Amino acid sequence: MAGGIAVPLILAFVTAYALTKDENVFDGMAAGAKDGLKTVLSILPALIVLLPAVAMLRASGAVDALTAFLSPFLTRLGIPAETVPLMLIRPLSGSGALAVGSDVMKAAGADSLTGRTAAVMLGSTETTFYVVAVYFGAANIKNTRHAIPAALIADLAGFLAAAYFTRVFWG
Repeated sequence: MAGGIAVPLILAFVTAYALTKDENVFDGMAAGAKDGLKTVLSILPALIVLLPAVAMLRASGAVDALTAFLSPFLTRLGIPAETVPLMLIRPLSGSGALAVGSDVMKAAGADSLTGRTAAVMLGSTETTFYVVAVYFGAANIKNTRHAIPAALIADLAGFLAAAYFTRVFWG
């Protein structure tokens, strides 16, 4: 119930605050919308490239080949082999990772160790390349320098920690 009235309360508070400051609320909202459209236009090229690239990666069989190659090594680390495609897709696409995670949970069961590991991996990692494309593109930053390697290392740490702690708590 409280969550259902949160947005109207926020809008009422902002409107009341603007009225006490004698601000033109409509002009402020219009200016914000204009800035938002500029941001969308600046990141659109990155999205147009990134989303089909993820679809092609999945359709090409490259994810399956990398899964077959990495599974024995990751299984020795205690990472379920079924989560390898999730680990490969997650840095690229949130929706693709969600689809892979859903497939893992359908196959293994949501309450299984593998399903729980997939869920924790989804919650503890980021869509690195998507975030870099969107935010660096919006800020017009061309040289990412150490951002991508650092983010990928953080994703790897998230995947390993997810597998470890899921095993500790539910294994």
